[in-house]
Amino acid sequence: MDHHEEQEFAEYFLARRDAVRRTAYLLCGDWHRADDLAQTAFVALHRRWRKVRDKGALDAYVRRTLVRASIDESRRPWRRERVVDELPETPVSTPEVGDSVATRSALLDGLRRVPPRQRAVLVLRFLEGLDVSAAAKALGCSEGTVKSQTARGLDALREALGDALDDLRSAT
Repeated sequence: MDHHEEQEFAEYFLARRDAVRRTAYLLCGDWHRADDLAQTAFVALHRRWRKVRDKGALDAYVRRTLVRASIDESRRPWRRERVVDELPETPVSTPEVGDSVATRSALLDGLRRVPPRQRAVLVLRFLEGLDVSAAAKALGCSEGTVKSQTARGLDALREALGDALDDLRSAT
């Protein structure tokens, strides 16, 4: 890359690194892994910077790389047993979920218990605000798969939350 392209990349990295790191955390539930996943996504983008003609597609490319790396990592057996009790440094807040500590704690704990691909769909659809089509592109699957994984993921999240679901609803 020439100097101008390096500067463009650096500006994009600085503007998006915190948001990408938060998304990575929601996908994996561990800040150290989130840092690794974010780094993987940005390194992949850096390699393809010249080829990404549409600069509006940068977020989609990084998101797709992040999600796929997260799902691939979750398949490693030693990763599945890890439990982390940290909360995001920047609150996870959506109009549907609210931003109280108890709500975030219950939601993140529930998400950790949802299978990785279903978790990725829920994060993309409800916390990242992607529509079915954009989520399908990020996951590299069909829209029908996104819909079925969303339904299964919500069922798994409801089961994981158990009694905490009532607390979640009352907090919103």
